Amino acid sequence: MIPAAYLRATVSAGEMTYLDVGEGPAVVLLHGYPTSSYLWREIAPALSARMRVIAPDLIGYGNSEKPANADLSLRAQAGYVRELLRRIGIERYAVVGHGMGGGIAQLLTFQGDVGALGLIDSVAFDAWPSPGTLVLQQSPPEETPEAVEAAVMEWLRAACAKRAFTVEEADGYLDPWRADPGALVRALRGLDGRGLERSAELLGELDTPAFVIWGEDDAFLSCDLAERIGEALAGSMVALLPGCGHLVTEDAGGTVAGLVQEFLRRQFMREGHRNVRTGPVRVYLERPSDPTLLGADPDED
Repeated sequence: MIPAAYLRATVSAGEMTYLDVGEGPAVVLLHGYPTSSYLWREIAPALSARMRVIAPDLIGYGNSEKPANADLSLRAQAGYVRELLRRIGIERYAVVGHGMGGGIAQLLTFQGDVGALGLIDSVAFDAWPSPGTLVLQQSPPEETPEAVEAAVMEWLRAACAKRAFTVEEADGYLDPWRADPGALVRALRGLDGRGLERSAELLGELDTPAFVIWGEDDAFLSCDLAERIGEALAGSMVALLPGCGHLVTEDAGGTVAGLVQEFLRRQFMREGHRNVRTGPVRVYLERPSDPTLLGADPDED
């Protein structure tokens, strides 16, 4: 079942489902394997207060179409996203990608039209596919609901360092694979690094504002990769989040949302700080007994 807030558009490989919320400059959020736009459920609302947020389910993932013979490589997925953006009239945008979505974000940036680039625990350089991914591609799970659910749950547990998932949260990641278990295996086989071979050189040539956010305890993509990306991207911001795993959006969703929002506000939207009050701003670690300290009118109910 497709959530009511989602829309559908046809691209060359099939129908793509995408979230489209908010108004203002556009930011495109790209998930990786084996997730979906559900990954951004805490980030998208925060950004949509000031921006138009586009969060697609990539072809072969989420609630988008999962054609049996579709090309699911990085280059192909970048092409499908570009088709979607043209169809909905977006020409200039910021792009933020997680995992494989970070590889797609890089390819889109190399093609131009990207005003800011964000990479969160992203694939890069010759480090993708990772050794673990190559092993999975050679020995994929059986194409049964039980095997696919077990594989995704095992991945989710390894991807988070700080938290466990509720049944509802796990279902958010699992449901898209339940109707067509073979789709997970097709998506797995589509993982490749084509297009990133010259990324060190191409990232160095970019003058696009960029930021990198990484979980220090990422079990799939070492935080050393974050440092390499930061060195390649001149003037980029690199934030390493201690105690967080590959899914930093789950381990520290509020922190990630704040970092992304602030970077895009300053470096993409080019906005300065606008404080309503003058003078020092008080920050309380507990609720004060006097309501006037919170700016409330003591005469109001």
